[in-house]
Amino acid sequence: MLLYIHGFNSSPLSEKGLMTAQFMAEFYPDITFHQPQLPPDPTDGVTLLSSIVESALAQGETLNFIGSSLGGYYASYLVEKYGGRAVLVNPAVKPFELFDEFIGPQHNPYTDEHYQVVAQHKDDVKAFNTEAILNPDRFLVLLQSGDEVLDYRQAVQKYHCCQLLLEAGGDHSFVGYDKKLKRICQFLFLDK
Repeated sequence: MLLYIHGFNSSPLSEKGLMTAQFMAEFYPDITFHQPQLPPDPTDGVTLLSSIVESALAQGETLNFIGSSLGGYYASYLVEKYGGRAVLVNPAVKPFELFDEFIGPQHNPYTDEHYQVVAQHKDDVKAFNTEAILNPDRFLVLLQSGDEVLDYRQAVQKYHCCQLLLEAGGDHSFVGYDKKLKRICQFLFLDK
């Protein structure tokens, strides 16, 4: 199973989401692929992700994740809780420290959904923090130093013991993501 987890104010319709879905359909059609639209409430989002993971485990599936930005933060939590392997793309490390600037009305450009970020969401997100990575062999982390949204150095510090691919330049979307999909899948599926 592969669970793709999009970032804050994003969706499966993002460029990375669409590229991943197309790549999986073409090269790994036998792998069950999940790409849910996360609700804006962090607790509801992790509840949805956990239900997908628990269902996959009940069916004896191997767990694999791709998480982008806030999705990378959630993927870290899920791998440490349930097992499996994850590729994190410009992952958020301490998103709760950034939530104050997003409190208030928000608009998701992919879904056209209007919603409110409230102060409680900051604590809700913090509840899913993984202070330390206990299973570094389960992670491949893709970073670009030109990320204009997140400080890539936080991810270097947190995931230093994991496989890291750090590229100079780029941006938060991870320029050239499509060229990394083969390597991503080789890591996740161990060259199936």
